[in-house]
Amino acid sequence: MKIGFVGLGRMGGNMVKRLLSKGHDIVAFAPHEESRKEVEKYGALGASSLPDVTRKLAFPRVLWMMVPSGQVTEETTKILAGLLEKGDILIDGGNSFYKDSIRRAELLMKKGIAFLDVGTSGGIWGLEKGYCLMIGGERDVYQKVEPLFRALAPENGYAYMGPHGAGHFVKMVHNGIEYAMLQA
Repeated sequence: MKIGFVGLGRMGGNMVKRLLSKGHDIVAFAPHEESRKEVEKYGALGASSLPDVTRKLAFPRVLWMMVPSGQVTEETTKILAGLLEKGDILIDGGNSFYKDSIRRAELLMKKGIAFLDVGTSGGIWGLEKGYCLMIGGERDVYQKVEPLFRALAPENGYAYMGPHGAGHFVKMVHNGIEYAMLQA
């Protein structure tokens, strides 16, 4: 698959490298040029802006956001909502609050843009071992992009959790358990 990837930090950059190693084509954007240059070394096509990402993808477009939760996710979603069209798919792989994901899905659905919320776990080991993915949204949209999940996850390391918000809800529970174990 050819997808746009927005956010090339520690996890996002490694996710791009893993997708490339599994034969996917990536148009990559991050505000910092050095992040783009790093993934270009592995075969990604760099983009200079969010509009540039969308221009470099064929319709229907798939974009994966891997940006910090909160205001950055909100602003990036709003910008992409203005650039994407009916039939496109937007994936939020960050740690968004599940109620925000439900709201964003409803906003995008009004424009005919599909949305998946994907709780992503794997940290710095994800590149080598894979990422565990907890996916929420419409099942048919999940099935369309399932090759991405298969490439990113270890065997049996991803699952469809249910409707919009379910992926980020399960990730929230996962984080609660993980952090409690770390404190213990």
